[in-house]
Amino acid sequence: MEILNENRPTEVSKSSKSGMSTGGKILIAATGGVAIGLSVVCASFVAPAFRRICLPYVPATSEQIQNVLSFLPKTAGGKLLDIGSGDGRIVVAAAQHHRALKTDGVELNPWLVYYSRLAALRHGVSKQTRFFRRDLWKFDIKDYNFVVIFGVEQMMQDLEHKLVAECPDNTKIIACRFPLPSLQHVKIIEDGVNTVWFYDLNKSSGNS
Repeated sequence: MEILNENRPTEVSKSSKSGMSTGGKILIAATGGVAIGLSVVCASFVAPAFRRICLPYVPATSEQIQNVLSFLPKTAGGKLLDIGSGDGRIVVAAAQHHRALKTDGVELNPWLVYYSRLAALRHGVSKQTRFFRRDLWKFDIKDYNFVVIFGVEQMMQDLEHKLVAECPDNTKIIACRFPLPSLQHVKIIEDGVNTVWFYDLNKSSGNS
């Protein structure tokens, strides 16, 4: 009996150590998986900071969206492109505002592209909208009647050159936060950080 009593604590101790070791491995594996997942997602948002021109993700405000929509016709058709479309709210709002307008967004962050597609589906405009994961500098913009820009000051000069070189003469450009440096705007809604500039390449004195 004494031998049995002496062995029992040893067996329980071994069992406890084995259980703790397995639980620890599971916890470490789970923590590592979460860390890797977060790193992958966060990398998509941090990566733009290492590009020559950083275009950060800053969601459009309700006022900015309304100011953009005020420049869009409610009857004529056409195609609209949102450059740096982020979470897709401009593209979705434009599609809801004008059912005959085809609206596209181009965005480099894959998670924002996936979110935008889900948002379009949720708001019932998925057949009217498209979202592309592309580099905006390599994206073909020649087929668009309306182009919306939420840019940063450092990119506006290069972006203006691309717009003038590739867009049709009848393209209307709506710039938010920062104006195009050389083109003459046709209209402007002055609203502080929500200011929007409207350009018509047909009427712009800077159009070559």
